[in-house]
Amino acid sequence: MANDLDLPGTGESYWTHGTDWTRFAPLTDDLSVDVAVIGGGIAGLSTAWEAARAGRSVVVLEADRIASGVSGHTTAKVTAQHTLIYDRLRSRHGAEAAALYAASQTDALERIAATVGELGLNCDLERLPAVTYSRDPAQRPKLEAEARAAREAGLDARYTDRTGLPFQVAGAVRVEGQAQFHPLAYMLGLAQDLLARGGTVHERTRVTSLREGEPGRLGTESGATVTARDIVVATHYPVFDRALLFARLKPRRELVVAGPVDAAADPRGMYITEGDGKRSVRTAPLPDGRRLLIVTGEDFTPGTGSAAERFRTLDAWMHEHFPVEETAYRWAAQDNDPTDKVALVGPLHPGARHTYVATGFGGWGMTGGVMAGRLISELIAGRPPRWAGLYDPRRLLPLLKEAPTLLAQQAEVAAHFVGDRLRAARHDDLSAVAPGTGAVVRTGGGTYAVYRDEDGAAHVVSARCTHLGCLVAFNDAERVWECPCHGSRFGVDGEVLHGPAVRPLKRRGPD
Repeated sequence: MANDLDLPGTGESYWTHGTDWTRFAPLTDDLSVDVAVIGGGIAGLSTAWEAARAGRSVVVLEADRIASGVSGHTTAKVTAQHTLIYDRLRSRHGAEAAALYAASQTDALERIAATVGELGLNCDLERLPAVTYSRDPAQRPKLEAEARAAREAGLDARYTDRTGLPFQVAGAVRVEGQAQFHPLAYMLGLAQDLLARGGTVHERTRVTSLREGEPGRLGTESGATVTARDIVVATHYPVFDRALLFARLKPRRELVVAGPVDAAADPRGMYITEGDGKRSVRTAPLPDGRRLLIVTGEDFTPGTGSAAERFRTLDAWMHEHFPVEETAYRWAAQDNDPTDKVALVGPLHPGARHTYVATGFGGWGMTGGVMAGRLISELIAGRPPRWAGLYDPRRLLPLLKEAPTLLAQQAEVAAHFVGDRLRAARHDDLSAVAPGTGAVVRTGGGTYAVYRDEDGAAHVVSARCTHLGCLVAFNDAERVWECPCHGSRFGVDGEVLHGPAVRPLKRRGPD
């Protein structure tokens, strides 16, 4: 099993490295507000900020630190170009759906740019082209079709076979006028303005219950409650899922490596491929005038395979193709892919009147999160934007087109739920787990997740995810437990790191 010495770079997001984190107090007393937002990532903060701008009293409840989760581990592309989305939308839902998608994502991009100017945020916002490319000549027809669809949807898009990359491509879709930035600098600036507008933030406050009504009520681990007219679940993967959205979301984890390059080696754009072997490339400015090359790829379902091996593969690709110096950082991000490739933003379920959800951004959470904030704030105000129906979580799936994806996804979950129990290692004791490693073992009539630290001490918790009971698996690079069914993540002592689970793994509890 690999340890940190075997892996490239510092195991930390460049965005979070050296960040002066916020220290908002946990919620200890009952509170009543107009709008309560669960989750302090870009979707939650954007929603809260928009509501506060509209004159509403707002609270953000974050289980950890704001901006420290998925939003702090993104590659932070601010773009309406999402690989091959427009030809797919046009083919499956019609030209109007593609145009609405382009308009809503562009609106979010320009909202970010305007907010940076309005608040004077120093977040390295740069306007650059976004490029989807392929090195496979067989993909040219798809890229040409995507360029036409994106252009017809309203984007400044064109097909090309030339890029700023240091290798030849077979073809590419280039969209002008997109952007990239430092996500934490933006989100922390947004949070400060939220406070200036009378908003409230409580960190280290995990929400554990939701009672809908007029008003609704949230319960927290501390026992304090929040009463609110409108409630927004913006926890990346919904921790409250009364419309069974988990059946329409597939968790995906992506790895990131980054290292400095000379400014002359900057490809001057944001690049991405789609499908197997996906690679995403961008740079960020460094204080010394160089650029930080950021490469993303090797995506996988949480809890499957070796993350350490994938990190090494990605790092080798970066050094093979770019004149990068020693790898400086490595990190990972988690995304949820909806079955029809369109985010789920709007009422939480068909009967919801004052409860909303924002999820399923499929790797495009920067514009997606800002779009969600604008959309939900307008729904609360009774002024749904023209693209509200496109993202409505209550929309009916086009069964003939999306059912195969939905069924395949649930078959994979079922395979983990049943098969992982059959494949769990069987040991008479815990001594087979070596220092610095973790494994799921069966002993004493129970199934346990066992991590042995470098000093030899065993950390033993139940291997059953507290969300829906799937067995967790060990991530050897990040040293955490992951659920392959719905993406919950836990520390080695069972603490919740990432939902949808809201309760920790039981310490050496029965299976």
